[in-house]
Amino acid sequence: MTDLSLEQIWSAIPYPAFILDPEDRIEACNTESEIFSAASRRQITGRPLSRFIGAESPIIDALAQARQGIASVVLYGVEVGWSERPTQIFTVRASLVQESAGRVLLLLHPRGIADQMDRSLSNRSAARSVTGMAAMLAHEIKNPLAGISGAAQLLAMSIDDKDMELTDLIQQESERIASLVDRVEQFGELRPINRSDVNIHDVLDRAQRAAEAGFARHVRFRVQYDPSLPPTIGDADQLMQVFQNLLKNAAEAVPEVGGLITLRTGYHPGVQLSLPGGRTEKLPLVVSVIDNGRGVPENLIRDIFDPFVSSKANGSGLGLSLVSKVLTDHGGVVECESIPGRTEFRVRLPIRIGRKTPKETG
Repeated sequence: MTDLSLEQIWSAIPYPAFILDPEDRIEACNTESEIFSAASRRQITGRPLSRFIGAESPIIDALAQARQGIASVVLYGVEVGWSERPTQIFTVRASLVQESAGRVLLLLHPRGIADQMDRSLSNRSAARSVTGMAAMLAHEIKNPLAGISGAAQLLAMSIDDKDMELTDLIQQESERIASLVDRVEQFGELRPINRSDVNIHDVLDRAQRAAEAGFARHVRFRVQYDPSLPPTIGDADQLMQVFQNLLKNAAEAVPEVGGLITLRTGYHPGVQLSLPGGRTEKLPLVVSVIDNGRGVPENLIRDIFDPFVSSKANGSGLGLSLVSKVLTDHGGVVECESIPGRTEFRVRLPIRIGRKTPKETG
């Protein structure tokens, strides 16, 4: 590592990177930026960034915010058009270069969390399809299923012991199918969001206590809360359901001995989502559920929030889809990063506009 020069490291960044001077002129750029812009460094450097992306781009505002002392400003799902090139969607990160008189490092990550949001919206549509299917299942499956189970109980009263195993199997499988239909019906039972101020720590405390009294008796919990967090806006009961599902997944993934779940909260003021029509949604409140379990298989990580996708042999694949739907309805997003021994589900939520932030109240 000591043999590498800063120039080599700079050139190795696998996405467009720029250094902007205090007047937003491009002072330096890496190799990927030349490929992205289809222009040489000589043609790029020394020119105002607005010449290439337009003066109305939200990136210009992000640069100004970074210079105001915010450590890092992140914009998700930003459409970036460079000169006459077709627009592409990027995650944009602007960071003030310390002790450099207003210089800002600008990184353009292809897609990034924009994919997460696209998939969250797709998951919500899929969940709504499941909602419609639930009504059909209630009538077309649960009613005849009750008849099958009842018939098995009557048979059990008049057959030999050697055939009892078969009637037991019928009843067990009937109960399993009924349980699956009940879980699908949860999508149809979600009432409209009763929006109010919600202390996320109160929700997490309730979810943790319920977990420790039931499915997570074998798990040790570690809590790392930011006590200065402002409230989020939403339905406390629905958010409780979200974190119960995440804790249940974590508890089932960790080992029976040495299982650890970490609950962490924080305030990230630079994180915001760019929406159609030039609107932005700030998502500064972050809650992480981290476990030391086996991890999510690599072939499932992209689709883990889709309905009926599960890494568990007997899983229905509905819990995380429900999590994604509820959070999207709350204007938030959920992400997952996983390797064997560490899985983190990261929930990002908005706060009420006009609430004082930790920085403002400190």
